[in-house]
Amino acid sequence: MATWSSRGLRGSSFEELINFTNEDYRNRNLALIQKVPTPITPITIDPESRHITLAYFDRQSTVDYIGAVQGIPVCFDAKECQTDTFPLANVHEHQVRFMEDMEKQDGVAFLLIYYTVRDEVYYVPLRDLMVFWNREKQGGRKSFTFEEIDHNYRVQIKNGVYVQYLEALQLDLVSRDAGPSEDA
Repeated sequence: MATWSSRGLRGSSFEELINFTNEDYRNRNLALIQKVPTPITPITIDPESRHITLAYFDRQSTVDYIGAVQGIPVCFDAKECQTDTFPLANVHEHQVRFMEDMEKQDGVAFLLIYYTVRDEVYYVPLRDLMVFWNREKQGGRKSFTFEEIDHNYRVQIKNGVYVQYLEALQLDLVSRDAGPSEDA
């Protein structure tokens, strides 16, 4: 099992590591996943640096990443959590609806959550997120705990830089093909 360096992801962005992984997946013809840009309208641009100094969001974005893995449409959002409790307020209604629509088109939707306090990343399938989401909508908890997620979906970090989520995606696809257990 790969281990994280003692410094974990400190000093680097979780999304940067995902972007690096996506580029590697593309170079190896495993997947084509792209970061979805956040639509903004610039208000003020610094004439010297030509940087945007003031802007507003045009509209709600969808999810952070979208693409295809071996012909399967996928979308996911990357989140960071500084405690063992993940607030559902970090996932927006329009994002959940987009992920549901992706799955209606035979795609796969999920979250990647980096638990900074643990230096661990987990893949949370949409079906699991929906259990927590619906619980909140019915007046339950407005969060879910680290203990509630499926720990079989831990995403390994390899070579210190790759967020190897395709292994968790494969596990998700296998569990879908297997269907519900006879105990259910």
